[in-house]
Order: sequence, then C-alpha cells, then structure tokens
Amino acid sequence: MYEKRELLPQSIGADSRPRPRSVWMTLVQVVFALILLGTTYNALFSSPLNHGDLNGLAYCPQVKPLLPQHDTPALSKLDEYITSPIFLNETVVRMRGAIQIPSQSYDDLGPVGEDNRWDVMFDLAAYLERTFPLIHKTLELQKVNTHGLLYTWKGSERSLKPTVFMAHQDVVPVAESTIGQWTHPPFSGHFDGHFIWGRGSNDCKNNLIGIMEAVELLINAGFQPKRTLILSFGFDEEVSGREGASHLAEVLISRYGKDGAAVIVDEGAGTSTVWGSTFALPGVAEKGAIDVELIIRMPGGHSSVPPAHNGIGVMAELVTAIEDNPYEPHLHSTNPFLGLLQCGAAHSPEFPSKLKKLLPSHDGETCSKKDRLALEAAKAGDVVKYLFTTSIAPDIISGGVKSNALPERTRVLVNHRVNVGDHPSDVQKKLVKIAEQIASKHNLTVHAFKDEPETPRSITLKLNSKADTLEPAPVTPTAVDGVTPYSVLSGTTRALYGEKLLVSPGIMAGNTDTRYYWDLTKHIFRYGPGWDPEQEGFDGVHTVDEKLSIFAHIKGVQWYSLFIRNMDEAGLA
Repeated sequence: MYEKRELLPQSIGADSRPRPRSVWMTLVQVVFALILLGTTYNALFSSPLNHGDLNGLAYCPQVKPLLPQHDTPALSKLDEYITSPIFLNETVVRMRGAIQIPSQSYDDLGPVGEDNRWDVMFDLAAYLERTFPLIHKTLELQKVNTHGLLYTWKGSERSLKPTVFMAHQDVVPVAESTIGQWTHPPFSGHFDGHFIWGRGSNDCKNNLIGIMEAVELLINAGFQPKRTLILSFGFDEEVSGREGASHLAEVLISRYGKDGAAVIVDEGAGTSTVWGSTFALPGVAEKGAIDVELIIRMPGGHSSVPPAHNGIGVMAELVTAIEDNPYEPHLHSTNPFLGLLQCGAAHSPEFPSKLKKLLPSHDGETCSKKDRLALEAAKAGDVVKYLFTTSIAPDIISGGVKSNALPERTRVLVNHRVNVGDHPSDVQKKLVKIAEQIASKHNLTVHAFKDEPETPRSITLKLNSKADTLEPAPVTPTAVDGVTPYSVLSGTTRALYGEKLLVSPGIMAGNTDTRYYWDLTKHIFRYGPGWDPEQEGFDGVHTVDEKLSIFAHIKGVQWYSLFIRNMDEAGLA
C-alpha cells in the first residue's frame, strides 16, 4: 500500500501536466454489508482472484471474463495509468474537490430557481467543467431543469442503442448536531492514505467522478465510440428525484423512444463475501415504496382536565398496532434474492444445508415452501430479511402546540418499502383494517385514502404524495445465453476481479433515480463496481463518518472504462 504523501493535482491525461488545485467549501439501500478483509493494494491491482471452473451449472451460470478486443498503444497505456501511483494522487484530489462542495438536498426544497439552496449545484457543475475539460470539449452537454446534467458522446453507428451511465450530484444533509461526531469534518474530503472521508464520498460522488474520469481518460487515449454514451446526472435523488431524474428521463425517452437504450448502470449494490464465496451483486430490481400519513383529530381543551386518551395517546396506540403487525418474509418467484440463494447453493461451499433443502426444485413449486425458505433466510438478520419483506417505518411525528393544551391534530408519516410480488395497495388495505380497529375502540371515524376533509373525531389515512407511491420495479433480464447486457456486465466484472468472483442478480431495498427510466430500457443495473475487501460495506452512508476506499474507487474507474469498450464491441443492437 502506498504511504501517505502530499497529493499534487495533475492533469487526468497521460502527460501529467500540473494543474492548480481547486478550493471549495467544506441506499438502504444496502445488500449484504459483509466484506472479506485482508487484501493489499498489490492484491487489488496486480493479482486477480484465483481462477476456477464455475460454468455449466443449472443455476447461476457464470460467463467468461470479457476484455475488449480492440486495443491501441494509447488504450494499453490508459489501463496501466489507472493503476499507477500518479493516478491515485490525482483521483484523490478530484474526489476531495467534489466532496468539498456541500451539495445537500432537503425534503422541503422549493422550486428550482426560487429556493436559493439549489444554487450550490452551480458550483458543482462549474467544478466538473474545470476538472474534466476534454469531456466538456468533446461531449454535448444539455442542462435539464437548470441543474440536471445530460452529456452525450455520439457514437459513429447510430443504429446501436446507447449506453447510459447515471449518478446523482446531491448528498444527504449533515445534521448540525452530528458534526462534532465526525472523525474528520464532513465536507473536508480528508484522505488518510486509504480512505477519503466526507458526505457523498460513498453516495455517490464516487460514481459521478469515477464515470467522468473514465470518459476523460478514454477521450485522451483517442477512443472513438461506435455506440453512443450518455451520462445522466440528477441533482435531487435523495429527495425522490422529482426535479432532476424525472425531467432527465423524460428528455431521454422523448429522444430515443421506449426501450431506446441498450443498458443503464446507476448506483447500487456492490461486491460482498457470503457463504465462503465472493459475489458481485448488481441490483436488477427494487422494492416498491409508499408513504402514508396518519392523522388523528380529537377535541382540544385544557390539559388540566384530560380525557382518558387524547390524540397523542391514540396515535401511539395506532403506531404500536401497526408495528405489532409486521409483514412476513415472502420470496416471490421473481425476487432476485431467490436467484442468489440458488447461486449460493450451486457454488458456495459454506451454503447452509437448511436453506439448500428448502430451495424449490423448479419455478412452479408451491409458495409455502418458498415462504419457509424466506423465514429461514431471514434469520440472517434484518439487512437480509428486508430484501424479501415489506418494511414499516414510522419516521416523522408531530402533534400539540402547547404544554397546557390538548392536541387537536396529531400526525405520523409511515414509510413502507414494498416487497417484490406485493403492491402498495396491499399496504393500504392492511393499514385501513388496523385503523378501523383503533377507531372502533375510541369512537372515531376512518377516512381512508379519499379526497375528503378531516373531521373533528377521525383517523385519516392518506398518501403523502402520489409521486412517492411506487410499485416494485420491473425485474431486469439476467439471461447469459448469447450476448446480453447482463452477460457483458458479468464478463466485465469477472475480467476485472478474476474468475473466482461470482456474479449474481441482486435487489435494492431502497430506491434510486432509475424509477423514472423504466420505459427507456428493460436492462437496468444498480451497481457500484468498485470493490476493496478492506472496506466493510458502505461506511457511513446517510450517517456519521461516511468514507470511501480510494482503491475501490480506482477499481470502479477501471470498470467503467472496460464496460464502455465492451458494450461498444458487443453484438447488441
């Protein structure tokens, strides 16, 4: 591993000319956050994982490593340069500069152009323009709804559907009360010789900068794409993407039509070690989502003469009843986690015998056996269970205005992530049933998901926003017979990390900006391609001490570069 040193900003190209340093102001969704420890820099960049014959099994067939066939001296030099100490220094400087721009997005942001908290996105766009001059000279940039960045690198063969890379520019806000808990300031971009620290380092400015670095390097090496490449960067993914990704997707679908793209790669799950095997887990599905407001209206009055139960007490009872009736684990036949279990059974020496016995022998096997399998698999813990279980999370509560006044209106927001095979309407039906039981006990009226006014003694259930109600995503095809987007992704990944690494479909417990892109292509992958066995999962994402292994980041840059070239050569329309 390289020793810590003062990092000097240099150009991204092979000539390594100095460039002045820029100075700037200082999920969910995670699938399997267990990472194998102990690999050094040389192991990551010089020694691929051991080879093995892992093909020919009925479940989870593994494709051969896929490397680009077309090569030039400049492209060969590019591959060497990405793994050099010079590039390591340069990429730290670029990541640090991006992290130092506090591009936070908030739930209560007003419209773009009216709320000045959006203006920080101008700083990030300007930083990208200065940092990646070749991209801004070569690619066409369209700004969508002011801050959405849509880059197009036109390919020479217009009949080929484009490749789309996605990332988001915004980050989760850092609560003022937690700043003192950070090991290094949240917008410092501090580098300790292995990890770079700060909000957005792992969600997902690493993807944003990594994609840009790969494209800048390819331009510098003289690469000319046959297949058009699109970079689509939203700016409010952390608050559902309504201002960013929804507008960007609309532009792309209008331009290329339904199923007009060959493949999309966005942020998502990465690589983890389970059952004695290492799996890359590109997300090929996402759970659905629904936010429901629970509102209780009860008479007010002086708190010196309280009733037996006021609105807050009844709301507490209602929330407790909801939490006391959780959803059972259920493995629908289309849930990719079932495929991962089959993959583990086929390839992993430590796969539990109990799970293997419960695996269905064919797709038509009864749901009861799959449910027993789900219950057994759920014993691994909540991070696993909620990949195939609808979740319930009361997240926001308010009620009352004064210590001596009874609350007249009490509100709770309950977030649900809907299991594959279920629907938001199932959640609504269950909530109505529970609310009716509480209402009957306290002589209240239930208004359930209807556009009608609240009444003085009532429980009202309503959708927080129709835009926040989302069906589970369509499942991406994962066939590997012949050349498919999934086989190209798998082959690229195994070329980078070695044939001992297994690729299996994964699922996202949270939601990404891809929710708006379903019509653009069936081939959507939520995948973080960078991997360092010394980093345990997505450290600090959405909380204190977010950080990123710089070596994982560099592997991600390698992956983006290889995937662009492999897609360019793939026999796909």
